Amino acid sequence: QVPLVESGGGLVQAGESLRLSCAASGSAVSIHTMGWYRQAPGKQRELVATITQGGTTNYADSMKGRFAISRGNARNTVYLQLNSLKPEDTAVYYCTARDYQARNYWGQGTQVTVSS
Repeated sequence: QVPLVESGGGLVQAGESLRLSCAASGSAVSIHTMGWYRQAPGKQRELVATITQGGTTNYADSMKGRFAISRGNARNTVYLQLNSLKPEDTAVYYCTARDYQARNYWGQGTQVTVSS
């Protein structure tokens, strides 16, 4: 198991920004891809963005332009910059990681709430 520790969620007003962080804490497993999903109340979990070890990014079409994913300098860290937030971005944001054996890991989630 790879513990993923997320931080950076909170309550903001529409138009503001947040930066989410995630680290695979204490893991000796080599992570290939890290990313973020989100789940709004009453909705299915959906992809936000992923990034590979080599830096290749993939975004859900609806997330392009306002959100940016990046890998940290520290091993197995990932960030999600959320800009121009809207009330409909309110959700629990989950960090995810996939190792080179295609095993998937999930964080506990961090709440992002955007007020209008």
